[in-house]
Amino acid sequence: MLEIKNLTIKMGDRCLVDNLSFSLSNKDKMAVIGEEGNGKSTLLKAILGKCDYALVEGSIKVVGKIGYLEQSLDSTYGLTRVYDYLFIDDNSYYEKVSDLYHLLEIFHLQECILEQEIGFLSGGEKVKINLLKMLLDESDILLLDEPTNDLDIETLEWLEDFINKTNKPILYVSHDEVLLSKTATMILHLEQINKKTKSRCTLLKTDYDSYIEQRLRSLDKQRQMARNEAKEFDKQQDKLNRIMNKVAYQQNTISRKNPHGAKVLKKKMHSLKAQERRLANSSLTEMPDVEEGIHFFFEDVFLPKHRKVLELFLDELKIEGRVLSKNIRLNIYGNEHICIVGKNGVGKSTLLKKIYHILKDRKDVNVGYMPQIYEDVLKQNDSAIDFLVPEKNQDKITVARQYLGNMKFTKDEMVGKIKDLSNGTKAKLFLIKLILEKYDVLILDEPTRNVSPLSNPIIRKVLKEYNGAIISVSHDRKYIDEVASKVYVLTKEGLYER
Repeated sequence: MLEIKNLTIKMGDRCLVDNLSFSLSNKDKMAVIGEEGNGKSTLLKAILGKCDYALVEGSIKVVGKIGYLEQSLDSTYGLTRVYDYLFIDDNSYYEKVSDLYHLLEIFHLQECILEQEIGFLSGGEKVKINLLKMLLDESDILLLDEPTNDLDIETLEWLEDFINKTNKPILYVSHDEVLLSKTATMILHLEQINKKTKSRCTLLKTDYDSYIEQRLRSLDKQRQMARNEAKEFDKQQDKLNRIMNKVAYQQNTISRKNPHGAKVLKKKMHSLKAQERRLANSSLTEMPDVEEGIHFFFEDVFLPKHRKVLELFLDELKIEGRVLSKNIRLNIYGNEHICIVGKNGVGKSTLLKKIYHILKDRKDVNVGYMPQIYEDVLKQNDSAIDFLVPEKNQDKITVARQYLGNMKFTKDEMVGKIKDLSNGTKAKLFLIKLILEKYDVLILDEPTRNVSPLSNPIIRKVLKEYNGAIISVSHDRKYIDEVASKVYVLTKEGLYER
């Protein structure tokens, strides 16, 4: 069991969680949602007692052992063998060997992966190893921070089934709308309102789709009520002003020989001013104060349908001398939107990098790249402005600030160090770069994986309407369905259209 009472989390002057209370019991599956940087991961770390960068107040009571799946594997484990990572300070290998091989089979991992160094694994393989370690530890309560990141679709479906069937209480952060729809029984929505000066925590015992539907319906109802009441208020105010002006005119023009009439007008004006005070003090429904969504769009680009964007023939796809796939053929024309799917470790990101290096120096297309590992491109001590406008052109900086504002960056996030940004905020930073550079070919490795489920529909819509070519890798099932015009499956034997 997990019981939280009056939990408040602050970072400097900013409150991330304000007076939050809830309890989790067996079979409860609580999904934590909200925009990037709102404190979702921080909440999980606070529960673990590992949040030394923020002020945590309140009561956290845990009955049982907590299992924690962190958002990404610590880079310090890069040279560590998988076996050593799984059984650090643990002599229970022989007790767990049966479960270990069962999980290896579920996750489609070969036994030889136990001898590999973690730094050489794909992103999805690292997530699987982290999942494997957590499951072997036999915890009573599970905290999962972005458990679906980089996982192939088969493992995603297994994870959904596991979450639904286990009796263990689970608290998890996820941007995968399909997973949220299929598994959540409780929703905790962390928001930053009043221009990110105030925290609001909304907790409901319901499924994700019902929460979103109920939230939108409630917001629409409140907006309509606020508009109607404001319209009626203005109407009454206008009518009252006309009457008061008429009475004031009559007072100014009435003859001194008519004291009775003057007395009547004075009494009437007194009554009108009382009405004015009552009207001014009337309680009106306010427009809902919600965290504003992101807003962005690509300027029009144009690629002729006959333009050959890519003609790729690879006998072998290799990494570090190891053959991942072979007989790869891929032709892309005009503004096709293609998505490459496949099991973890098959070489999707490696293929995407190769395509980028083939295209980046072409003169007839302008190519933008969003990598899976942001640190491959981002300089951690630079600011968002430095990344977007390295040449320090003031006019371009002004435009960049406008786009950062549309993506809901705070002033501190615009000028602070990139290393302090959340992964979701970094993802939005890449999207802005792709917009500002006016690329007509986008190469995107998991473009939606770190972005909140509330912003992802907007991103999918914008990418679907993008008039250039998109070459992407994704495990996001909604992205695949809504954005991709063609889907290719990468296997050890080759690349095939689905």
